[in-house]
Amino acid sequence: MPANVELAGTRKMSAKKSKIAVITGATDGMGRVVAPLLAKAGYFVVVHGRNKTRGKEVVYEITKAGGAVRFIACNLASVDDVRRFAGDLNAEFDHIDVLINNAGIGTGPEQAPREASADGFELRFAVNYLAPFVLTRLVLEKVKAAAPARIINVASAGQEPLDFSNLQLERGYSGYFAYCRSKVALIMFTLDLAEEVKDAGVTVNTMHPGAYMDTTMVGEMKHDVVDSVDAGANFVLDLATHPKFDGVTGRYFDRGVDARAEEQCYDRGARRTLRGISNKLAGL
Repeated sequence: MPANVELAGTRKMSAKKSKIAVITGATDGMGRVVAPLLAKAGYFVVVHGRNKTRGKEVVYEITKAGGAVRFIACNLASVDDVRRFAGDLNAEFDHIDVLINNAGIGTGPEQAPREASADGFELRFAVNYLAPFVLTRLVLEKVKAAAPARIINVASAGQEPLDFSNLQLERGYSGYFAYCRSKVALIMFTLDLAEEVKDAGVTVNTMHPGAYMDTTMVGEMKHDVVDSVDAGANFVLDLATHPKFDGVTGRYFDRGVDARAEEQCYDRGARRTLRGISNKLAGL
């Protein structure tokens, strides 16, 4: 790869005339597979990641294939950096057709200790849930401006109900429970937001792309691979772009099949409680 590849990839003006897709966690794992597929489908792709070297590699791969792309780095474990990321998107783009909140961290090694984000929040709650909550809230007007537009939140079949008396798992920490609860929080946000924007021409859905795919996350969990990354990426691409999902909103899909999530996700009172806590934590 040439050393002087620009992270921007293309000029701003080209983005203004294009369908724009923003995908987090796109420099590794499933997101790295989805990003070129979005570019091939005709989207100007905004690729997010933490590592600028990997970002350059994705930009090079997509531009070499004739696609349009922009890389923006962000540490999702910092609410301030998520705010900066959202500010960059709002400043550079006048619309966002597809927002895919894909980035996340897994359970971690067995018996691993509790970790905290830059803001002192439990790390999996911060990255898997609070970051997409903040990012989506802050760029929502740009998504509405692209209506009909779509928001996809990548969750998991691993789900456990939230305990609001121990939301940050300061007692009885388990990486497994931290991960599964963060994904339930993300699904709850999805269903909540879908109702909020149902008349704005924006659909909001969540999905489980596959079980134990061959990704860095699964490698860290020391688990055997079950499903392929390519299959998961195509489920994400379909939900983001396929006409069969026009107007479909407020759903949880398990590998492309409309499914039922953890029952707590459908509890409006629990969702309202989570929303209030999240707004307070994020300063929204």
